[in-house]
Amino acid sequence: MGLWQLDRARALAQLKTKVSQIDPYIYPLNSLTEPAAALNLLFVGRTVVTAGHYVANFRAPNQIDGAGRSNDWEVGLLQVDSASAILIVRGIWSERLKNPEIKAPMVIKVVGNLRPSQNYDHVDNAPGVISRLDSSVIVGLTDLKLYDGFILSTAESHNGAVLQRTRLTPALIQSRIPRLYWQHVSYVAIWWLMAVIVIYLPFYRRRAIAAQN
Repeated sequence: MGLWQLDRARALAQLKTKVSQIDPYIYPLNSLTEPAAALNLLFVGRTVVTAGHYVANFRAPNQIDGAGRSNDWEVGLLQVDSASAILIVRGIWSERLKNPEIKAPMVIKVVGNLRPSQNYDHVDNAPGVISRLDSSVIVGLTDLKLYDGFILSTAESHNGAVLQRTRLTPALIQSRIPRLYWQHVSYVAIWWLMAVIVIYLPFYRRRAIAAQN
């Protein structure tokens, strides 16, 4: 078990290195993840592209961008095929009427940053309002299979025409990898200590019996 924990610690250290690297490639969304499946940590922060039509719109209050600014965000639910959809952060809520020409049936191409679901609420859920950027909070509002995580859009277009919006910069993700790494290292120490105790115990008992005699 000690060797297994040590291997896990090494794997997590390698994973940390991979996550910190900048990948300039733009990936099709469905090449990195799939609906109703947990988002792989390795793909967080990758630039992805997908297309579909918006079937719902939500306000996500009190969100913080990469510059530390707090604002209400506009979040659309983009249906990317006949059975699945993903949350898209389109921009700030006050600019939601900036593209009145966009209608629900229009196919919108989205390029953006793939982000993990948030795990804490900013507000309470209400009609038209989501408490956090997490597909699980809207699972009861649609029959579509939902992708884990969301896309922070950097560009939207329709038939090649770019939709002009104020785009948001992503906030830094506090990685759990360092904490998990040291957890595994501590487990290595515990398992090896237990092994030493198990090996030493018979000798200790013999010495104790010999001392009594």
